[in-house]
Amino acid sequence: MTALARLLLAAATLLALAFPAVAIDTGTPAWLIKGQALFEGPGNAYRVTGELGDETRIRVDRCSERWCRIHAEGQRGWVSLSNVSFGQEPRGPLTGPRPNYPTGATVCLYSGRNYGGSEACVPARTVVRDLLLFGVDNSIRSVRVNGGSVTLCRDRNFSSYCERIIEDKPRLSGFLDGNVSSYRVW
Repeated sequence: MTALARLLLAAATLLALAFPAVAIDTGTPAWLIKGQALFEGPGNAYRVTGELGDETRIRVDRCSERWCRIHAEGQRGWVSLSNVSFGQEPRGPLTGPRPNYPTGATVCLYSGRNYGGSEACVPARTVVRDLLLFGVDNSIRSVRVNGGSVTLCRDRNFSSYCERIIEDKPRLSGFLDGNVSSYRVW
């Protein structure tokens, strides 16, 4: 082994010791609303693999029509989609305040931050369930609401994390920035 090779090996070893590997948690952040058993597959006919308590912070790996594969607290399994909340708090559907959001205006969506890149201005009552069908999935990075409002969702068919935008956003929040797959203009 040459002196240069030994030096590079020693430097790599020192770096590995100085900066240990950092585990990156994958999946969409969500909440398990009520405690539930974890199942081996998508349905309660599968074997139980564990259990999580009420209002547990979870990561969702993927969802089918009625079930989600999740992981949390060192456990993995499937839970009922109706028991998963993708909001910022562990709330079920149809709960919380009903604010009077603005409606009825054209909303402009941009592929770049600070209203840069390509622009698509769409009228109120426009519903797009899957941006992949239009070849622009995961491309929205900023929004001008022009007096209206828009609901942006991370996954198609308004699943996963959604946020109602009521004011101009030169940069979308971390969950949505470059990760929008469906939207509805109000």
